[in-house]
Amino acid sequence: MNTLYIRLPARAVADHAPQWTTLACPFALVAQGSAIGQQGIAPLAELSDTIAKTQRVVLLLAASDVTLLRLKVPPLSPAKLKAALPNLVEDQLLSDPTDCVMIAGGLSEGLLTIAVIQRAWLDTIANALRALGARHITALPAQLCLPCQPGSTSAAISEHGGNVEMTLRLSEQSGIGLTISAGSYDTAAHEVIQTLCALIPQQPVALYVSQSAVRTYQDAVNHPDTLNKHISVMADNWSSRISGAQTATLNLMTGLGMGGSAGSALEWRPWRWPLALATTILLLNIAALNWEWWHMKGEAYALRTTMIQIYKSAYPKESVILDPAAQMRQKIAAAKRDAGILAPDDFSALAAAFGEAWAKVAAGKPPAITTLEYHERSLIVRLKPVLSRAEGPDGDMPTQQMKAALAERELLLESAPSESATVVWKIRSIK
Repeated sequence: MNTLYIRLPARAVADHAPQWTTLACPFALVAQGSAIGQQGIAPLAELSDTIAKTQRVVLLLAASDVTLLRLKVPPLSPAKLKAALPNLVEDQLLSDPTDCVMIAGGLSEGLLTIAVIQRAWLDTIANALRALGARHITALPAQLCLPCQPGSTSAAISEHGGNVEMTLRLSEQSGIGLTISAGSYDTAAHEVIQTLCALIPQQPVALYVSQSAVRTYQDAVNHPDTLNKHISVMADNWSSRISGAQTATLNLMTGLGMGGSAGSALEWRPWRWPLALATTILLLNIAALNWEWWHMKGEAYALRTTMIQIYKSAYPKESVILDPAAQMRQKIAAAKRDAGILAPDDFSALAAAFGEAWAKVAAGKPPAITTLEYHERSLIVRLKPVLSRAEGPDGDMPTQQMKAALAERELLLESAPSESATVVWKIRSIK
């Protein structure tokens, strides 16, 4: 995954430029891992091709634009904490909390780290990056991307014309930034060192400056007026910034609903045509299914109407017609009974067929029939076995022979669960 790291100028510098995207920004293009493939200084407008081809853009926001607060808060769920953030930080902000984006980090030493930035400025940055083709944007406080050395302070200097942006990382979860207006190049170095001495009078400071400015800042440290002699001047490099950015968790873009891990970002552009094709196929299938459903519904309505008309023509006195087919079958069965024609599943027909089969199969000493019942168009026969015989699978019951005999008469015999010492047969018509 290609990642483009960009250090943005402070808003105070951007506000004085005719178009802030023309300001020079240090950048580094990192391929897989941490290998830096390309680095330099260029305006955002000239990085449009690189931004469009990069899978992920990581912005290092100027420390003077991001306020880091350390607060002690009660245990809250993420949703409740998000809702409570404006009230928690209101007393420590000069601006209206509703005009700011606030992101809560992790707990450290019982304190919660909260990053705050002006919403308008973050919106401007996000819109500019999206216009240049950025697909997945992460915005991190620059102060938390400096190396963190226990017992010392890390500082970095960025120069924009006559302004110097100073970034300080005071601890693992805290840092500040300020913009210093200076005149000449040498004067700027002297003012930066004097400001550092005022802010960090005794603690060791690791100061990162551009390669060309190392000698100038070293001379300013060695000046007799410098109070803190524990300032080490080193050449700034992208490796330390990238290492810090990879461990930073305060992504301010999540406050705009654009955040997320790099793995969760999905590039939709290559999928436009497949998605359009899939949507078209889905709509065609839905239309076809609906058309088929309406067609079948029309056929069912026509068929039911025809059946009702036939039923009414045969039985004009019937006023309630719920199921014409079932009611017609009932009428036909009743007419057959009135004419002396038995239906195959009538009690008389079932009992007669059973008697014929029983007389044929159970010759000699047959089992005793205890009861005959007619229930749900089936004949229920209960038999009492004779223990002295052992025929068939049910002891002395000729079940298989009865099945064959009844099958010749288009009847089906099923063995129902036994009741005590009684064998139960269920006989019904197979028509």
